[in-house]
Amino acid sequence: MSTDVRTQTEVAGPGELKPPTSKSSRNKKVSFSGLTMMKWLVYAFFLVFLIVPLLSILLVSITGEPINIFGSFTNAKIFNSTMEKLSNMSFEAYRTMFESGGSYFGALVNSLKLSTGVALLVTIMVLPIAYAFARTTMPFKALFAAICTIPLVMPTFISSYAFTLMFGKTGWVNHIYRAFGGEGVLFDVQSMLGIVLVQVFFFFPYALWPMVAAFKISDLTLEEASQNLGARSWYTFGRVTLPLAMPGLVSSMLLIFTVSFSDFGTPIILAPKDLSLIVVEAYRELSGFFNWAGSAVLTIVMLIVAAFFFWLQRLVVKGKEYGTISGKPTKQKLNDSKAVTTTLSIYSFLIVLVPLLAVGSIFLSSIATTWGMHALPDGYTLKHYALIFSSSSKNIINSMILAIGSLVLSVVIAIFVSYFVVRRNSGALDFISSIPLIVPGIALGIALIQTFNTAPIQLTGTATILIIAYTIRRMPYMIRSTMSSMMAIRKDIEEAAISLGASQLVAAITVIGPLLLPGIAAGGILVFVTVIKEASISILLAPSDWAPMSLAVFQNLLRGEYYTASAMAILIIFIVVVLQYLAKKLTKDQLY
Repeated sequence: MSTDVRTQTEVAGPGELKPPTSKSSRNKKVSFSGLTMMKWLVYAFFLVFLIVPLLSILLVSITGEPINIFGSFTNAKIFNSTMEKLSNMSFEAYRTMFESGGSYFGALVNSLKLSTGVALLVTIMVLPIAYAFARTTMPFKALFAAICTIPLVMPTFISSYAFTLMFGKTGWVNHIYRAFGGEGVLFDVQSMLGIVLVQVFFFFPYALWPMVAAFKISDLTLEEASQNLGARSWYTFGRVTLPLAMPGLVSSMLLIFTVSFSDFGTPIILAPKDLSLIVVEAYRELSGFFNWAGSAVLTIVMLIVAAFFFWLQRLVVKGKEYGTISGKPTKQKLNDSKAVTTTLSIYSFLIVLVPLLAVGSIFLSSIATTWGMHALPDGYTLKHYALIFSSSSKNIINSMILAIGSLVLSVVIAIFVSYFVVRRNSGALDFISSIPLIVPGIALGIALIQTFNTAPIQLTGTATILIIAYTIRRMPYMIRSTMSSMMAIRKDIEEAAISLGASQLVAAITVIGPLLLPGIAAGGILVFVTVIKEASISILLAPSDWAPMSLAVFQNLLRGEYYTASAMAILIIFIVVVLQYLAKKLTKDQLY
């Protein structure tokens, strides 16, 4: 009898019995600790490489001196120095910045003017095209949609150089202009107007597709009812169609404002010396003058402005209900008026023609022997391509290695973030992983430099910090892609694996992981593409031994090696186009 009892129980102590620990309960404890460990590792990554750098930049802005947060926890002397700096903190730098007439304040005002103007112009310009895509039988939709991806694949500093080839003093457009009797140039491309035009024609796709979606989701029966009551088409559009699409329009406008405000590539190429913009001033304060306090203040201001408009965009989307879709399906009749569709086709063609000509200008420059005396190059050659594959092959390899490193790190973190947000309702992790969306690239670069410039974690000037910066900057794309795939996976698949003895960690990796592959592949390609063309992070953080292609193009432009820069730019565009095509196939995305 005693033998039977001992087989059913385990002795816990003298005179005390306890139930046996089953294999499943042991697995549960192991899986819990394993998942918990992964969750804390993800939190630690964001804490070390995002939260602490942002906190560090804030402390530098109010102390006026570099703050070594990590060193303060490992070295008593550094800790005492940090406390002494904190005891002298003040907001004098902010007060100085906002003094009327100050250079920093002027840079902020100019940036706000630029972003506001670009947002308004893009919204007005894109409105007819979005309506044409969503509500008409306009011909050549597929062709126009394909061309509209061109601005998305071109780094903005390359777009700016393309405009210089077109509208500069020796640009081919001005050659044609003078041939028809004009004098001088159409406009000075290195001016506020030049920056506005580049951003308008290369940022409009960011607003186009949200506007198309806004027009598509509203019910056409409301417009038909308005017309049946005697309203003219233009009146129906202004009083019915436009108000229904208004949340999407305002959201797109705020998005363009944020993108324009954070853009570094266009101002660094086209801004004249007498035009100060906040992103350029922040870069110059750090790289040119090593002014830690000035760059920190400008970075904090950029973060506040970007965060405010990002929040405003979310508020517009969530704050009002404009739903018109009911359970009853309706077949929407598209506008097939020949006059309307022909007019919209011509208008759309004229808009998308500009980025198309910009790419063509870059390509001509990449195969030109010399160009500038006439509208077309004086001769053609492929030696510039041969040169980049010989002398700049290291830049190409660097880009591939850095992009792959960022991709791997993004995949690992995104899978676990998606799992904890979707399966465990981790709102805190969802919020933290969304912070990079509001951090301009130049701001993130400055924050990382100031945080990891000294021991004990001295990463500035290494490939490691570059990969981490790329990962933080672009990881939200991967997280959103994997999160949508995670939502589509039923919980009972994971539970079946656990019931067969697998721990939750093993089930997450071996069962959910393979099912996430389509989302991982699509998000991964997007991360790879954006890393390949990343400019601001590369310019700030990339050491000479790890210079990627984007930095090589930028440096060649500064050195006046325009033809080689053009060849490298075409290579970047080609790689990005191929990868985006693959991403489109994987996601089966239909934009028209």
